[in-house]
Amino acid sequence: MRLNQYRIMWILVLFDLPTDTPKDRKAYAKFRKELIKDGFNMFQFSIYARHCASKENMQAHVKRVREILPSKGHVGILKITDKQFGMMEIFYGKKKEDSGFIESHQLELF
Repeated sequence: MRLNQYRIMWILVLFDLPTDTPKDRKAYAKFRKELIKDGFNMFQFSIYARHCASKENMQAHVKRVREILPSKGHVGILKITDKQFGMMEIFYGKKKEDSGFIESHQLELF
């Protein structure tokens, strides 16, 4: 299966950044604010997600994330299709629930 066969895609940015010093906290806050500015939404505390309408759009946002990488810490960028994202199972405690995450973004698009 080739990723570019799918039109609708998701980018997940996963990060673990240090917050020990005021300088580290400032870098963390700046990175997070830049993700939000670029249309990412918090999925979990250190996981931000963004919907992309095409492979080209996804590549542009990945490039922007690479440009704002902080000097310390770990950052991962995961690119998945809308179908793969939709197969995610989300649990709150032991109870499986619908997060409303996908629906809220689709309402913005249509």
